[in-house]
Amino acid sequence: MNRQPATADHARQPLDPAAAEAVRAYAAKTREKADQFAAVLEDIATNGLPSVEDCTPWEELRDAHLARLAAQRPAVA
Repeated sequence: MNRQPATADHARQPLDPAAAEAVRAYAAKTREKADQFAAVLEDIATNGLPSVEDCTPWEELRDAHLARLAAQRPAVA
């Protein structure tokens, strides 16, 4: 992504206030998730990997996630 300021040749179009707020909210959620992920990685780097007994098998995580997605899906008539 280009972080250079826009020049007169490439002027940006402003967003309407609601769209700008939605983009800011999405950025905040993304930043929060990235911070949580970074904290987990730092914990692993500091303390090592958790024991197998303390972990949830990926199949259980997958099935739970698929169930959540199915619950959000509207019923087909």
